[in-house]
Order: sequence, then structure tokens, then C-alpha cells
Amino acid sequence: MTRILFYLEDYSHDIWRDSLLKVAPGIDFRSYPDWGTPDDGPAYAFVWEPEPGLIASYPNIRAVFSLGAGVDHLTRDPNLPPEVPIIRMGDDGLKEGMAEFVAMSVLMHHRGIPSMITKQKNKDWGRFFAKAAKDVRVGILGFGALGRVAAEALTPFGYQVAAWSRTPKNPVEDVTLHHGSDRLDDFLANTDILVGLLPSTPETQGLLDKERLSLLPEGASIINAGRGTLIDLDALKAHMESGHIASATLDVFPEEPLPSNHPLWGLDNLIITPHIAAITRPDTAAEYVVRNIARIEQGDAPENLLDANRGY
Repeated sequence: MTRILFYLEDYSHDIWRDSLLKVAPGIDFRSYPDWGTPDDGPAYAFVWEPEPGLIASYPNIRAVFSLGAGVDHLTRDPNLPPEVPIIRMGDDGLKEGMAEFVAMSVLMHHRGIPSMITKQKNKDWGRFFAKAAKDVRVGILGFGALGRVAAEALTPFGYQVAAWSRTPKNPVEDVTLHHGSDRLDDFLANTDILVGLLPSTPETQGLLDKERLSLLPEGASIINAGRGTLIDLDALKAHMESGHIASATLDVFPEEPLPSNHPLWGLDNLIITPHIAAITRPDTAAEYVVRNIARIEQGDAPENLLDANRGY
């Protein structure tokens, strides 16, 4: 019988248990802290932000599934056993949610909605006249599975869609691809609406600093739905106050929740969302986890296996 050790604080586990049992009725679902002991036999961990050292205390865990697309909540644990495979969430529900969020956000910035919200607060009837979509350059920073579905959601509107990644990626119709550090500055300089979807690695932390943000065209907009460490928030604030960056939507932050006294809360033309761009859906996540457990037990590599050398 397959055992799944589940960890998620502050939320009911019932919907997760029911979803997994619907896909695989024989699963032995264990909610933390009732994980039993390592002597109970092999198990798979399905977790979000587990206590440091918890995974290491169960040497019978064969693999760890992250409940979200990010894995830094696991890799920052100094006691995490290096030999235990980590599988990033990549279910269809997560991808659909990100595509919806990115499409919504790009449309809002294209049509000037952040500035309209600011004007409404001031009872200002001032109008905003948007360019045609075909004249708007949308750049996706990070072109993994989530970047790909985001691009596919945007191309039907007629935007000029481009994407940047560290390494070459398979082509997508109507999307211009760039890769490598030597192409990043040119990519930014030709982007009107920038969508951040990069993972958190030593190379991406603070990647969008004051200098790189200045490469964006005057009046550009930024959407960050990847990881909160991508953008230097002080630099972003300065660029927005100067008008160089016209508007932004931030869904992720270095510290979450964003502290109530953080100066970003009072910034005009900034939309703050509480890390909800792509929420893992229990039904599609259950199918994903069960499918990949079967792959592991058949001796095959699971989908979205973390490459420790790359950090994603």
C-alpha cells in the first residue's frame, strides 16, 4: 500500500485526502503530525514548507513532492537529505491558473487599469488610451512549463510575445525566444510588459536590480508571479516613483505575508496580490502525484524532477 505523508499548515487536509483517495483508493494518507514511524515502510512526502529537519527524520521517504511550483521551501532546509528526489508540482491545474493570472495581468497593464484604480481613488476622470495589442511587446522572463502556457495564453490577443531563458527551449508558434546571459539586456530593452516567472536560484536572486530595471523602456510595466527574490523592491519603488516604471503587479515577495508597514502598500499604480497566481488544485494535483509515484515504482524518472545543480 502506498503511503503519503502530507504536510500543510493552517488548512484542512480533508480535501487533499479525498482527492488522492478518489484517484487511488488504496492510498494510506497520513496527515502531519500523525506520520507514524519510518518502520511503517516506504513512503512519499507531499509537503509545503515543512519544519526544518522533518524530512531527514523519516529516512524511509523515497521522494518528496512539493505542493507548489517552488522548491526553495525545501532546499533551504540544511538537513534535507541530498539523495532524496524532489519533484516540483506541474499539474494541469497549476498551469491553467498561471495562464489565467498572466493573461489577466497583462491585459490590465495594457489597458491602464492600475492607473485607473489610482485615479478613481482621487475622483479623477482622466482617460487612458491604450495601444493596439499588436503594438505591445510582452516579455516572459523564464520559459519553463509555466512560461510556455503563459505565452500560449497571450498570443491569441495579438501581442508581440517574446521569452528569455537561461538555456535554449523548444520553439512555440508566434513567440520569439532568447536565451543566455548575453541576450538578457537586449530582451529587457525591447519589452513593454515584463512577466517574471523565473525560479529562485543564486543566479536569479536580485536579477532585476536598479540597473536592469533601467533597461526597460520608459513607461514599462512589470508582473512578477514567479519568485519574490527576483526583483530588488527598493529599486522597483524608486523606478516607479520616477515614472520610469509605470505600473506593476506583484504576487510574490521575499517575505510573506508582506509586512503591513512595507512602503510598497502605499505606492500608486501597484497591484499587490497574496501569492495566488497559480494555486495547486487538489483534484489535478492528486492525479499528478499518483501518476509520478507509479513512474518511480516502475523505475522511470518522474516529471519535473529537481536538478540540484540548476536549482530547478
